[in-house]
Amino acid sequence: MPDSRPNILFVMTDDHAAHAISAYGSRINQTPNLDRIASAGMRCEKTFCTNSICAPSRACILSGTYNHINGVRTLHDRFDGAQDTVQKRLGDAGYQTAIIGKWHLGHGGEADPTGFDHWCVLPGQGDYFNPHFHTPEGTVQVEGYCTEIITDMSLDWLRNRDPETPFMLMCHHKAPHRHWEPSPKYADLFEGDEIPVPETFQDDHRGHARAAREAKMKLMDLTEQDLKAPVPEGLSEEEELHWRYQRYIKDYLRCVQSVDDSVGQLLDYLEAENLFENTVVIYTSDQGFFLGDHNWFDKRFMYEESLKMPFLISYPQEIAPGSVSHAMVLNVDFPATFLDWAGLEVPEAWQGVSARKCFQGSVPSDWRDAMYYRYWMHKDGSHNVYAHYGLRTHHHKLICYYADALDAMGDRTQGYDGNGISPEPPEWELFDLKKDPNEMLSVYHDPDYEGIVANLKERLAEEMAKVQDEPYDHPDCR
Repeated sequence: MPDSRPNILFVMTDDHAAHAISAYGSRINQTPNLDRIASAGMRCEKTFCTNSICAPSRACILSGTYNHINGVRTLHDRFDGAQDTVQKRLGDAGYQTAIIGKWHLGHGGEADPTGFDHWCVLPGQGDYFNPHFHTPEGTVQVEGYCTEIITDMSLDWLRNRDPETPFMLMCHHKAPHRHWEPSPKYADLFEGDEIPVPETFQDDHRGHARAAREAKMKLMDLTEQDLKAPVPEGLSEEEELHWRYQRYIKDYLRCVQSVDDSVGQLLDYLEAENLFENTVVIYTSDQGFFLGDHNWFDKRFMYEESLKMPFLISYPQEIAPGSVSHAMVLNVDFPATFLDWAGLEVPEAWQGVSARKCFQGSVPSDWRDAMYYRYWMHKDGSHNVYAHYGLRTHHHKLICYYADALDAMGDRTQGYDGNGISPEPPEWELFDLKKDPNEMLSVYHDPDYEGIVANLKERLAEEMAKVQDEPYDHPDCR
């Protein structure tokens, strides 16, 4: 007798901002196949990552724990495959499991994917064209365009699985990660169009902390490799800024278009095989991304465009078509939710909780109304983003940039000097998300918010303790 438990198709991209999906009201592109998931199920408006950088978010999604617990705080940390993971739990319960595409959690020994029946993953970031893949048998190179290859591999695995037992397939695309290289199919898409700029395009960060002003993520920081052309001569500064934006955003969106095609192919397969009704289909990205917002590209900051993950989900047996959720769901919740659908208990050591009822439209009365975030990679790499942590509630966001120096021993995850004390005081930001949804002006020093600051600091300490993390060792960071 066939197993009636639902299948799970988890499609995740890298750096796909929600505001580049038409189901989220995008002003800059159309994604008809992603919209199919939203129409058949739910669009989630408050799905957040707990650390907006690729490898750490992926570690949370596999382990159900925060980065200080799962060991992947930065891009330099390898994932210890010996730890408890969602694929191991589902596999032990009879699910067929596979991961195809981007892994980005290390390679070799315990850093290779563990607990999957099948895995075929890109080394590091991987390449858009003629990519290599690591497999248990060794490394192979496949000719073609990466998004299309990952789709074909995923469909092949689905066609050759055991149809009598449920599956969890993680289809992980490289796109639309930098450097943006679209398929020849879409090389001329948007040619001649003028993509509208975001509301915050001209932000000079006067309303933000020093950390925002010193970050190296402005459109002027894009390289010729990013832009694939030298800047034309004779442009004014404003003209060059707009030229850079158009070059950047068009290639980014062209990469997204291939992802939308991929999702369409996967949905077509499920429908043709009568699997759609009994399959949980999820589309998400490992974090958000700045699409010229605040005059930035990339992610890392706790600001909304970076913090928010797109999350579209369909499961006709439980989720009402065309529904919308404003429940606060985190990437650490995904594994627990998968286990819930499989009828399994969530391990006590996991820090995420099942969001299944939220997706059913009946948010529990005790569901979270705040979330904790921490970015560890202080001034690491070319982006120069400060380490910070913070708290987001439904109405406010409190952020502490807690360090302005690297550890004397080179520990870039902490950002303090040899004595454990930052040579410059930390900076705080507070945003009133109801009055200032674009987060243009910090009101941390506004006396009208003094009581709110005090309450949020207490709540931040509570949430930090709840997840077993510790504050930075400076008296002004508490």
